[in-house]
This record gives sequence, structure tokens and C-alpha cells, in this order.
Amino acid sequence: MLKPMMISAALALAFVTSGAVAQSSTPASTPSTASKTGGDAMFVKKASAAGAAEVALGKLGQSQGQSDQVKQFGAQMVRDHTSANDELSSIASEKGLTVATDPSAKDAATAKTIGAKQGAAFDTAFSRKMLADHKQAVALFTKEADSGKDSDLKAFAAKTLPTLRHHLEMAQALPKGSSDKSPADTAK
Repeated sequence: MLKPMMISAALALAFVTSGAVAQSSTPASTPSTASKTGGDAMFVKKASAAGAAEVALGKLGQSQGQSDQVKQFGAQMVRDHTSANDELSSIASEKGLTVATDPSAKDAATAKTIGAKQGAAFDTAFSRKMLADHKQAVALFTKEADSGKDSDLKAFAAKTLPTLRHHLEMAQALPKGSSDKSPADTAK
């Protein structure tokens, strides 16, 4: 009876000791681990989810936009954000970082709400969402370009910023519904 207990105790001690040795030989945070959980990893997740949202909304704009301006802007969102998403995915893959392949739940719900609208109401909702999204994207990419830790991600953010700023300017010029009308138009 004593012999089986001693064997069990010895095995348990060996198991616990080997776990402790394995834990002590692994540093608490290697540079690659830190970048996979820090600001750069968060940038990749946020930027890729936002990019997926812009592609989805761009497709909606192309198909449901009333004005040619909204349709053309939607097409450009699909082209530009698909390209940027592909580049970001490539960089993230090399670094072992996870990209979002779908919009955030909030963006998906907003797209569904916008997609239920038609005509001028669609254009107005789409325009407002594009404006808000591109203000956030410019802020996110500016922060990464200025203070990101990974040089490849910083370079990607800096390279993409001019396009995002152009998108923001374009979004500011999109139809905004009744607020676009002049006082003379509303008097009619």
C-alpha cells in the first residue's frame, strides 16, 4: 500500500516540477508576444474590421444609392478598402496577428439599418455613416502611424492615411438629405 502511494507522490512531484521548470524557462513577455497583444494587434483588429465594414457598406452604396455620387463613392470604397485589407492581412499574417474578416457587430447592425432604407433616406444615412467612419479611420491610422511599435504596421498606416483623408473629403461632399437644400429650395 505504501509503495503505490510513494509512486503516485513521486509522479505528482515530477509533473509539478516539470511544469515549474517549463514556466520558468519561458520569459513572461517576449517582444513578439507583447506586439501580438498590445497596441499594434489592436490596430490590426480595429482596422481590419473597419475595412470589412467599408467594403460591405460600399457594396450597399453601389447597389442602393439613389445618387450617382453615392454609387461611385460606394464603388471606390469597395476597391480601396479591399486593397488595403489585403495588404494589412499580408502584413498581419507575417507577424502572426489576427485580422477581422467581418465588420464589428455594431457596424453590421448599422449596415442592416441603412440597407433597409431607400432613395434619399438611404443616401443620407449612408453619407452620415461614411463621414463618421472615415473620421474614426483617420484618427486610428494617424495614431498607429505616429506611435505604433511595429515598423511595417506604422508604414502601412502612414501609406494608407492619404487615401483615408481623401475618402473623408469625399464623404463630406456626399448628399446629406434635407440639410443639403438651400433656404430657397425649402421655400418651394
